[in-house]
Amino acid sequence: MKSFSRFLSEAGKSLAVMQATRLGLTGDGHGGWYDKNGEFVAKTEGGRLKFYNKNQKIGEKDPPQDQSADQQPVATQVQPAKQEPDASPETEDKGSLTIAFGRFNPPTTGHEKLLNTVATVAGKGEYKIYPSRSNDPKKNPLDPDTKISVMRKMYPKHSERIVNDSNSKTIFDVLKQAHADGYSSVNIVVGSDRQPEFEKLANSYNGKLYDFAAINVVSAGERDPDSDDVSGMSASKLRQAAAMGDFETFRKGTPKSLDDESAKQLFMTLRKSMKIKEGWSLWEIAPKFDWENLRENYITKRIFQVGDLVENLNTGLVGKIIRRGTNYLICVTEDNIMFKSWIRDVAEKTEIEVPSKDLNKLSKKAVKRVDNNIDGFVDKEDPKAGPYGAFIPQAKNTPKFFRKDWTEVSGVPANKREVGTDDHRKYTMKMTGTQSIRNFINKYKAKK
Repeated sequence: MKSFSRFLSEAGKSLAVMQATRLGLTGDGHGGWYDKNGEFVAKTEGGRLKFYNKNQKIGEKDPPQDQSADQQPVATQVQPAKQEPDASPETEDKGSLTIAFGRFNPPTTGHEKLLNTVATVAGKGEYKIYPSRSNDPKKNPLDPDTKISVMRKMYPKHSERIVNDSNSKTIFDVLKQAHADGYSSVNIVVGSDRQPEFEKLANSYNGKLYDFAAINVVSAGERDPDSDDVSGMSASKLRQAAAMGDFETFRKGTPKSLDDESAKQLFMTLRKSMKIKEGWSLWEIAPKFDWENLRENYITKRIFQVGDLVENLNTGLVGKIIRRGTNYLICVTEDNIMFKSWIRDVAEKTEIEVPSKDLNKLSKKAVKRVDNNIDGFVDKEDPKAGPYGAFIPQAKNTPKFFRKDWTEVSGVPANKREVGTDDHRKYTMKMTGTQSIRNFINKYKAKK
């Protein structure tokens, strides 16, 4: 049976662990905690975190600390409720932060209305705009850097609040960073159609991934897809216009702050990034304008199979499909975060690409090598070829959840690899580099 002092000590340690987890810190197993840059920032003392990087400059060594603190024993009593708050920058209460997290692909006049609403909700407080990092030819053709550069030009009033952070891939990344920065509450501004999704998801993990006194999800207003004014201008409509080569409609959806020449350049960049070819499908680039065909492809199981990786385009979460509903998917991320998405709000995420120092060499090596099942055998008609062919290099430390093992031997169909056949023997010899095999079976032996 545990002693009372041991129980209190363990409870204190758990409190410190919970606090460190919310701040995104990594422990060394001895009470020390490090941030994502590998800098020592805190230590477990008295059942809570005590920060040791006051006045530290990023990238430099820690300033001299009070060594006496390291020699203090771990407290065996619960700390008083009226304990003075830590005055370090990490725990300083900065009040409320208003944020918007969205695709903006491409940015439109409708998005300008969203940004203006964010500023209004923030009032005299701080606000930040986080464009997602999603990038694919069909639904997210502009890469993050290009998109953010265009946004800062389109919306000069908000340019300094538009954040280009490669670590802010999901809404959870944004919320965890806001908590680590010292904000006690957040306002999330979204389109009215996404309000329930963000409200449920953000509040479900409050106290687990981050800890805010309040999370308010605010609607930026209703959308009218049939309208030609600001309320009807969506990224889907501009992608459709770009695919159709309709610059006139495209121009109506871009702010006046963007001159005609820049708008034309954006139009051409979008078309090039979308890789528009004859026979393109509207349901793939703007599903809400072609729901019937999207639904047909889903019902016939041509897309979104159980086990596939998909990205929720509203929140940035990447997960594995574990259930197919009527018009929705239930998915789970590598971190065991479960989320539900309408089929119009997701995109296939076939692989996690690992940057290479020699992409030209990889491109030449992978050309015409398309493997739908990643089993090492060429499927020439496979439509799911990656940017460098089907064989995308995998780093050794890529999480197993996302990694697919493959071989480079190809050209042998499955029916030529049946055990006990000559074809299987030839295939095995080819795989192992065997030149010859001695046959001990006497084919001349009389059958009984």
